[in-house]
Amino acid sequence: MGNGTSKKIVIFDDDEDILSICAYILEEQGWEVHTHTDCNNITEKVAAVIPDVILMDNWIPEAGGIVATQTLKSNEELKNIPVVYFSANSDIQVLASHAGAETYLAKPFDLEELEKTINNVLQKA
Repeated sequence: MGNGTSKKIVIFDDDEDILSICAYILEEQGWEVHTHTDCNNITEKVAAVIPDVILMDNWIPEAGGIVATQTLKSNEELKNIPVVYFSANSDIQVLASHAGAETYLAKPFDLEELEKTINNVLQKA
């Protein structure tokens, strides 16, 4: 990155395989990756990192991705962090919009899509 500060991302997904694949790919690209398998105490988890972007799974314990995203978006300190909503649900566009996420990524996705979606949301932020 050159300037010594790495971009930070927080990924919420209850699927360990997805977490490890995403973390591996993003770390290769110089991201500092933080992963969680639930969204309990989500404001504390995100505030501890203040990431550049958040990846949010729809089916995440306990509250679920929509409530988790809405919780973040209602927090003054955290509401401007872009959220990429990702899910295998066919209504993902509706879910992401309902949650207040900036964009969405349908599962299964390929890694190029993941990169492109993250880069797009960062450019808009």
